[in-house]
Amino acid sequence: MVRGTSSHSRFATVRGNPKQRVTVTAGPDERSSDDQSGRSFSPCIANGAERSKFEQLKADSGYLREPLATELENELSHFTDGAVQLLKFHGSYQQDNRDNRQKGQDKDWQMMLRLRSPAGRIPASLYLALDDLADRLGNGTLRVTTRQAFQMHGIRKHNLREVIGTIVRGMGSTLAACGDINRNVMAPAAPFEKGAYPAARQLANDIADTLSPVAAEGAYLDLWVDGELSYRIKPSRAVKKVRERQHEGGVFSGDGDEPLYGTTYLPRKFKCAVTVPGDNSVDLLTQDIGLVAFADASGELRGCNVYVGGGMGRTHNKEETFARTADPLGYVDAEHVLDLVQAILALQRDYGDRNNRRHSRMKYLIHDQGIAWFKQELKSTYFKHPIKGMRLEPKNKLADYLGWHRQSAGKWFVGIPLLCGRLSGDLKRGLRQLVETYQLETRLTPNQDLLLCNIGTAQRGSVRAALEAMGVDAPDAPPLLARHAIACPALPLCGLAVTEAERILPEVLDRLDAQLRRLEIEKSMLVRMTGCPNGCARPYMAELGLVGDGVNQYQVWLGGAPNLTRLAEPYLEKMPLEKLESTLEPLLQGWKAAGGRRSFGDYVAKLGRDQVKSLLASAA
Repeated sequence: MVRGTSSHSRFATVRGNPKQRVTVTAGPDERSSDDQSGRSFSPCIANGAERSKFEQLKADSGYLREPLATELENELSHFTDGAVQLLKFHGSYQQDNRDNRQKGQDKDWQMMLRLRSPAGRIPASLYLALDDLADRLGNGTLRVTTRQAFQMHGIRKHNLREVIGTIVRGMGSTLAACGDINRNVMAPAAPFEKGAYPAARQLANDIADTLSPVAAEGAYLDLWVDGELSYRIKPSRAVKKVRERQHEGGVFSGDGDEPLYGTTYLPRKFKCAVTVPGDNSVDLLTQDIGLVAFADASGELRGCNVYVGGGMGRTHNKEETFARTADPLGYVDAEHVLDLVQAILALQRDYGDRNNRRHSRMKYLIHDQGIAWFKQELKSTYFKHPIKGMRLEPKNKLADYLGWHRQSAGKWFVGIPLLCGRLSGDLKRGLRQLVETYQLETRLTPNQDLLLCNIGTAQRGSVRAALEAMGVDAPDAPPLLARHAIACPALPLCGLAVTEAERILPEVLDRLDAQLRRLEIEKSMLVRMTGCPNGCARPYMAELGLVGDGVNQYQVWLGGAPNLTRLAEPYLEKMPLEKLESTLEPLLQGWKAAGGRRSFGDYVAKLGRDQVKSLLASAA
């Protein structure tokens, strides 16, 4: 791979006219789309590529307003494609219930809505509003996502304004929960007030505010709360200063109204996560930017190890698409972390592929050009502060915070397991009563579990009794396989799903549990399941990943690490689900015979690809 410096023609959007663009002639110190070493770049802003139809849609939308604003006023049951694409930036996907499809009849159109909640924090008042909205205007359920946000299903188009408006007025937001923009920022959900945890949570909030759009926020408020500006985000003083620097140097998009993103925003979605040393609850290496926050003895942030270029999405039969873990970039002092984050986003804005959406994530840019080029370009054009060598970190652990934990003096929190994050029925009603009675804050985890926080010592007995009455009598000890298993929603609502995931995961886990018991294996394994290859449940990091590849057929991925630090590998392309046990039997027997000292994923990785394939073939 050729690596080195480069230069390109700068393109700037004419201020005040998002449809017009002007070329700024490159000087001798500026970049070109092909450097002297022969490196070439995919179609992008940096080389002045002609806009695709979708990129032009974003540029012509008036900062994500039209045609969405117009179509909100009509009587149709659904949006047209252009409005659907803009709707994503406002936090919603249009779906239809495939269980209700009937030949010759209109589809059962409905909207999925996702929230922006950095580090998974949901205040009591917002939780109660969401619970009510789900019952009145949704399908009666709430779902915790793998990015620590609540997701609602079953919202009709004519109710969407009421639902989003109620969320905003309840001090929540759905802005940038989806779309070609920075998504919800993750951080350890546990409300520990010790070590680097408070600093990590604060940094997640600050990143979310730093990377929040400016002009699009105005459009968002216009559409959903009649332009009421009191609901704008209220960034900290430090964030305000960083955002002012979005008008400077390479970070500036050229558009004064949307200085970081410009009128076409990003080539594709962008994901950030923050954690503390040793806590890998956030699946750090799957992020576009992963930050490990180091704090001093008083809890003040000192700086961060930075990882870049992770991502899970891929497409079946498209070998040029792949899951990838992030590369280490370096250590950055605390005072420069926010500048670095927006600089990395700006680099991806300029160089990310704007033509082929399957090739547009930052992981492909780094894969194609190399981490050395990425770091050099970042330092030469976007970020002027030191990037130092990585600091040593302790061994990572997949933390989940289930059960009871001391939060601070006189306060407790309890982690409640939710398989696939789905809240419904008696459990949903019981949790609402607890939140309402004690005004408890909730926090959502990347493992799709829920924490009830700020429980006073005097309230602990009553909360414990209420949970036991709901059937949650041992929140710290769910079934071993279910503890860390996650699945995407898949059918019937996700338009990308080719088969089931969430609805059949309980059955799959029961079958695997029975098999492990029969073989007298007492250790667990990390199982993740998706209905398509896009990787929303991050199956490519699992010890056993089942990735939908046809009706009741799944690719089998094996060998990820239980602490989420190693990619799994694909071994079978189309396994009928009915053959799950017989397929895994030889491997499980070998694992048992090896003495069980290693995890299943480590055993598979140590065994080697040829031997694993041989064992799988023996089961055919």
